[in-house]
Amino acid sequence: MGLYTIGVDFGTLSGRAVVVDVNTGEIMGSTVTTYPHGVIENRLPDSHRTLGTDWALQDPTDYLKVLEEGIPEAIRLSKVDPQQVIGIGIDFTACTMMPIKADGTVLCQLDEFRDNPHAWVKLWKHHAAQKHADLINEVAQYKEKALLERYGGKISSEWLLPKVWQILEEAPEIYEACDLFVEAGDWAVMQLTGELVRSSCNAGYKGLWHKHKGYPSKSFLKELDSRLENLVEEKLSGLILPIGSAAGTLTFEMASKLGVTEGIAVAVGVIDAHVAAPACGVVKPGQMLMIMGTSACDIVLSEEEKIVEGVSGVVEDGAVAGYFAYEAGQAAVGDIFDWFVTNCVPETYYLEAKARGVNIHQLLEEKASRLKPGQHGLLALDWWNGNRSVLVDADLTGFIVGLNLATKPEEIYRALVEATAFGKRMIIDAFKSQGVDIDELVACGGLSHKNKMLMQIYADITGMTIKIADSDQAPALGAAIFAALAAGKEQGGYDGMLEASNKMAKLKDETYQPIEKNVKIYNQLFEEYRKLHDYFGKGQNNIMKRLKSIKMNSSL
Repeated sequence: MGLYTIGVDFGTLSGRAVVVDVNTGEIMGSTVTTYPHGVIENRLPDSHRTLGTDWALQDPTDYLKVLEEGIPEAIRLSKVDPQQVIGIGIDFTACTMMPIKADGTVLCQLDEFRDNPHAWVKLWKHHAAQKHADLINEVAQYKEKALLERYGGKISSEWLLPKVWQILEEAPEIYEACDLFVEAGDWAVMQLTGELVRSSCNAGYKGLWHKHKGYPSKSFLKELDSRLENLVEEKLSGLILPIGSAAGTLTFEMASKLGVTEGIAVAVGVIDAHVAAPACGVVKPGQMLMIMGTSACDIVLSEEEKIVEGVSGVVEDGAVAGYFAYEAGQAAVGDIFDWFVTNCVPETYYLEAKARGVNIHQLLEEKASRLKPGQHGLLALDWWNGNRSVLVDADLTGFIVGLNLATKPEEIYRALVEATAFGKRMIIDAFKSQGVDIDELVACGGLSHKNKMLMQIYADITGMTIKIADSDQAPALGAAIFAALAAGKEQGGYDGMLEASNKMAKLKDETYQPIEKNVKIYNQLFEEYRKLHDYFGKGQNNIMKRLKSIKMNSSL
């Protein structure tokens, strides 16, 4: 009889639960539970209270629904004996944070605070704390320069400190009423174990915590706002454990709800991107994991901590214990292609796709695949949602040059695909320039499975072989792998990540190899891309920001 772990992947709109064979990595059963409240962007549920610009909240009861309904259903579908489940792992979008009482109650669950937006969960893409992030960056330039360097030169509005500061300034009563600010991933683990354990992954990438230096200094926090001086001691307390370890064991109450055995291991939570690394076999230096979907996240492992331009953080034990894990990424990839097909493709193409029984992306891929590199005469910058790496500038916008009256939709589509690949090469080159070697690319996520043309273009532009993860549920599988580590060998799991990944992760047999003649042409185009990248992105011409300013002022 086999042994199994459960992985739960909390995304932006839903949570996925999978039951995984510990010995083979086979997914025996899975469920997707949609959040009833989704992303709360305009008005609080059952309230007349409206939200401001760039707000993104969630309801914590939606997360409990994933645990209490999704896990039992995944077990039922798997047909495995629940007594053979040895552990549970959690991954979560980050920074998704919440103000809680010491017992784990989120303030929005209390009647007295339910009508206050700051009492709710702030989703990762809550950007209303941008002015606070700007001030943090300004102070850090002269007070904590080393801190900035670890995060590519800028602290994001998506992270913990700007969101906490926003609460303090705009709703001090919420700041005072809460006992702790926690990541939603740590909170979900707390629901299973009854005890708060903070993840080194969450704390390191989103909370500005360093394994040897801790959180930012009291003097730095006081420089921001005197009321923040004791933030760490008063609101961020709690044991921080490395990922791959056990946060605790499953309580009797939760075991009864989930239908599994009380006392099984519960793993320390992991960020949804980073958890995918072992699920894709990325467990040693020299590899880059490319998580490719609406946006892109890149994880690189190294034995050294180095300063790399534009990374979103470097954290020891951040993805695999024993290594420094660097995070980089692109703010839009699939979203750019979706924008194009939604707004720029003529009806005749849709009619052709319908007649042939394919979707519009498949039709454009087929047509664009017939083009040779450089044949369309176009070049684009992939900044439709700003630049995450290496410029770290959300105010940059998209750009395309070379259009004429003969330009066809499939040519623009291919140019946009190429732009995202050029952006990826900029990231890879930034790592290599600082001595962080990347010898192998491994891709996962929807785009890596759906668009063969895209993957070949990435191989040609980067000049590197690309392997593809076998599972299309890499984060959930990764969470299950961490559950096997938390259980340990004595309980039927694993004591080391390398062994766990070798057993439970799988790659497809197919790989994408760079085509030499294409590489030569793309090398020429990349030099032109780099010139445009630096010209518009490094201050030589801030027209994108001036246009954005004019647009905002015109709409007032």
